[in-house]
Amino acid sequence: MKRIFLALIGAGALVGLALVMLPQRAVDPTPQARLKQQYATKVKSSVDHSKFDQLKRPFAKPQEVTAACLTCHNGRAGEVMKSSHWTWTRTEYIEGQGIRTIGKKNALNNFCIGIEGNEQSCNKCHAGYGYGDKNFDFKNPLNIDCLACHDNSDTYLKANMGAGMPDLKVDLNKVAEHVGRPTRVNCVTCHGFGGGGNNVKHGDIEKALFEPTRDVDVHMASEGENLLCVDCHTAEKHQILGKMYSLSSMNRNRVSCETCHSEVPHKDDVLNKHMLKVACQTCHIPVYAKVNPTKLRWDWSTAGKLKDGEPYEEKDASGTDSYLSIKGSFIWGKKLKPDYVWSNGTASHYLLGDPVDPSKPLKINELHGNYNDPEAKIIPVKIHRAKQIYDTENKYLIQPKTVSTKPGDGGYWKEFNWQRASEEGMKLAGLPYSGKYGFIETEMTWPINHMVSPKGQTVACTECHIREGGRLAELKGFYLPGRDFSSLIERLGGGMLLLTLSGVFVHGGARYWTSRKRKGGE
Repeated sequence: MKRIFLALIGAGALVGLALVMLPQRAVDPTPQARLKQQYATKVKSSVDHSKFDQLKRPFAKPQEVTAACLTCHNGRAGEVMKSSHWTWTRTEYIEGQGIRTIGKKNALNNFCIGIEGNEQSCNKCHAGYGYGDKNFDFKNPLNIDCLACHDNSDTYLKANMGAGMPDLKVDLNKVAEHVGRPTRVNCVTCHGFGGGGNNVKHGDIEKALFEPTRDVDVHMASEGENLLCVDCHTAEKHQILGKMYSLSSMNRNRVSCETCHSEVPHKDDVLNKHMLKVACQTCHIPVYAKVNPTKLRWDWSTAGKLKDGEPYEEKDASGTDSYLSIKGSFIWGKKLKPDYVWSNGTASHYLLGDPVDPSKPLKINELHGNYNDPEAKIIPVKIHRAKQIYDTENKYLIQPKTVSTKPGDGGYWKEFNWQRASEEGMKLAGLPYSGKYGFIETEMTWPINHMVSPKGQTVACTECHIREGGRLAELKGFYLPGRDFSSLIERLGGGMLLLTLSGVFVHGGARYWTSRKRKGGE
């Protein structure tokens, strides 16, 4: 017996030695490890634009810079002019409305409402020069603003009330010599400042993303992956991947977490099964507006109050605007838990001239989906609520003229007269105005996709699976364990538990009886 035992020990030692000496097979890295490897080396341009002779001269106007760019980048103008950054429209199928052209030209929002008649201010973020009215030449390639997206000097700035023209203080020669791949600053300067200020609209896109810490966004943090916007929002021929749900009606050309992280990113199979109905963002973005507040409510009906005949402003305790004579009253929020909705990637939108029902809040955009929809998932959103002007006779929203470019043109921010602003705005929009107006409650839904938190700060299971006060308390139409009570399911569950326990006792009793019988027969 002793010899057999020693032989087994020896054989085990030999097998262990053989395994150690065998070449080691590389362990397949996790999706996160692969991503770190992929983005560890940043793309660096091999081109030094400061050495190009055509850029080594003063530029009298920005169109001259574009002309210089196109001497090398021929064909790019045609690509840009097919993009929504240029056209500000796209053709979409809208559920219940058919195929329609939709974009900033005809889609209203519940912030600054719309661009018609207000192009001098709103079009500051257009990727072009001089889009000040309907006479803008969309076919002229020299009107393309290359610098807004490709400035790497961090000195380029569009002028206020300049219809997309650069600020007069900008050194065009310096900027032209320092261009390259778009940075976070390029993208966030426009997308983070829509609606009149930092973080007004989205809640998850703001200047804090210029150089965020890991607590603000794990993907963009400089001490982390340090991803740029264009690492996810990739582009081919200036067609950028990623469409905003507030304006895009069809589920196409989206950016998704699964593109990099796969459909099964967790080691825990239970978590992976959640992904059938729960979007990654729902658990990994527990709060938004982490650094600076975002606007939650805008009441246009209070606008127009003056002090000593002059417009004024009020600020809250944090120094944020709570009232402006030109815009009305605001409510802001910071470090907010999102609301949650079902979304299958499609949406409906309010377009100029669509009818409204003033007896209930108007949904400016509505995300579609429900539990029974195989394409739908629970996503986090910000819901912005407003009170804005509408035609009480024609029963549709008014596109008021807010911006004034000359005396007597009806611009509300100069005249503070809703009647004149409505008349001029609707005339420019090509719709009749009855002469009677009121204010209607509206809601606009903005998906939360950025400001992803570190793994240790994700939403805990008990924040959703809880009887009262959970994150998904308002999301109905499905059974959520821990939150919902169903007498049928409770009875079935109790019955299955009793059957299981009964089976255990019967099996155990049978084993005990047979063992006793076997012993009695020996």
